[in-house]
Amino acid sequence: MATLGVIADDLTGATDIAIALASAGHRTTVVLGDELPDGTAVGADAVVVALKSRTAPVEEAVSASLRALDRLRGAGCERFYVKYCSTFDSTPAGNIGPVCEAVLEALEEEVTVIAPAFPANGRTVYRGHLFVGDDPLDESPMRRHPLTPMTDSSLPRLLAPQLSRGREDVALVPWPVVARGVEAVREALDRAGAAGARFVVVDALSDEDLDVLARATEHLRLLTGGSALARGLAGPRPGARPAPAPPAGPRVVLSGSASRATQGQVRHALAAGGGHHLRPADLRADFEGTVARAAESALRSGGTAPFVVYATAAPEHVVDTADAPLIEGALAEIAERLVAAGVRALLVAGGETSGAVAGRLAPGPLALGPEVDPGVAWMVGRRNGEDLHLMLKSGNFGREDLFVRAWKGNA
Repeated sequence: MATLGVIADDLTGATDIAIALASAGHRTTVVLGDELPDGTAVGADAVVVALKSRTAPVEEAVSASLRALDRLRGAGCERFYVKYCSTFDSTPAGNIGPVCEAVLEALEEEVTVIAPAFPANGRTVYRGHLFVGDDPLDESPMRRHPLTPMTDSSLPRLLAPQLSRGREDVALVPWPVVARGVEAVREALDRAGAAGARFVVVDALSDEDLDVLARATEHLRLLTGGSALARGLAGPRPGARPAPAPPAGPRVVLSGSASRATQGQVRHALAAGGGHHLRPADLRADFEGTVARAAESALRSGGTAPFVVYATAAPEHVVDTADAPLIEGALAEIAERLVAAGVRALLVAGGETSGAVAGRLAPGPLALGPEVDPGVAWMVGRRNGEDLHLMLKSGNFGREDLFVRAWKGNA
């Protein structure tokens, strides 16, 4: 029976933290939406609920998160984790702050941590400022994100307007304290809580810092952060992880992400194989015909190189945000046609796109397969009685050659 319940704000984030928990020794199941089918928690140590709440209206995000919390508590979970993106994607109104606050209050807990750092992917926190590689968050490509532009790197300043009590609710444990070890961090957290802060930003420059934080927060019933902190939550099954290989057949990538990292991956894959550029104008003019041509081209691709159906491969391809649902709907329809034709493995790039595709395919609870890059792994569900392998990739994750390597089973 699962004892750890995770609420993730999108599907790729859910995949990401499932990888982290499995590496820490937790048998982990991912479910889509806030419903937990009967038996989901049986045989699992951790259950991750994948919502689509990152950019939803605040009230909807909070309501969905609290429903998920109720389901997880009903399934026997005793400890909880609110998972958000390592780039702290949010607007001045939320949704990170309101969701964390609502879950903390529902659990009647007094304090939790804010820990988005993911050093393996270049996300670090120093003096409360979030860095992406060498750049402060507000000087990274996230400054121009179409839905959640991040124009400040200070986590306390970003978080305070999202909380009912504002800045007085936020404290900081700086890196020199983290460097002193577990007891120093635990004492700092206790002092912050005693002073009235409920949300404590904790610096982290390395995986070792996050391991210190994981041990220092063993007494907390609720954690919040990116996925990297979860790697320090020791589970009962060290080294145990299924590793099914994706089956033979067309190697199809469906990419709706406009992130710089994914654009580079698309270009690299196009140089190695083939692709189909999905344009909003074509979809508006002839949705059915455009979708059919893309699916047919992918089915004919065969071979050992990926075939990429993509929305953007360069900055000039980035579409109006109003066209995003059109692109996501088209990629979901293409996915359904491919699976109906016998394709049993799909790589999907982008959080919103992954949610649209998985929502259409309805693969049920997802089991974790092999990790290919930090935060990127194959997942295995079921469709019409057969295994369906899905790699659901956050737009910012993965090395440039990921799409080519994904089917080779090695990192």
